[in-house]
Amino acid sequence: MRISDIPVPDTLAARGALALATEYQTPALTAHALRSWLWAEAFALVDGITGVDHELLYVSALLHDIGTVTEFDNHSLSYEHAGGHVGIALTAGAGWPRERRERVLEVIVRHNWPSVDPSMDAEGHLLETATALDISGSRPDALPASFLREVLVAHPRGALAAEFGACVVDQASRKPDTAARRLVDGGVVAKLAGNPLERV
Repeated sequence: MRISDIPVPDTLAARGALALATEYQTPALTAHALRSWLWAEAFALVDGITGVDHELLYVSALLHDIGTVTEFDNHSLSYEHAGGHVGIALTAGAGWPRERRERVLEVIVRHNWPSVDPSMDAEGHLLETATALDISGSRPDALPASFLREVLVAHPRGALAAEFGACVVDQASRKPDTAARRLVDGGVVAKLAGNPLERV
């Protein structure tokens, strides 16, 4: 398994998602988004998940944390809901029909669920699984070690642990009824620091 085996969708929505991610997010957060997309695609391969909407998965992965940045932070909505609405706006401009635009919101929101049934939502399951690896270190042995190393060289973790930890603590403090509070209470800051990917 190599990065080159996973094609980047060449679409207006995909290019727009990458532009938004790189223009508004820090380099560490954008690298996290790109790794999450690659992990998601890799998990689809190793777990035999088929019928994946690859463009939807890419757009959702690139924007799944954009609701944490100042320009898109919502005073009352969770950061995943805020980011999902950014995804709806982007894909409306790209001409996606309403039902498919709503899927971006669903996938981004569900990435923060404790788990997602792949038979209900393949893309939501894959993004949840991928971000669980990149943030909490879940299932690091499920993907080939050579692929893990290649992705981490291409998209280094940098200051992700410190940046995302502080961000989620801030979100949990300001919005205690959102998933950010559950993540903080579940020890996400320690999980970020202890993630085995930090030592690959």
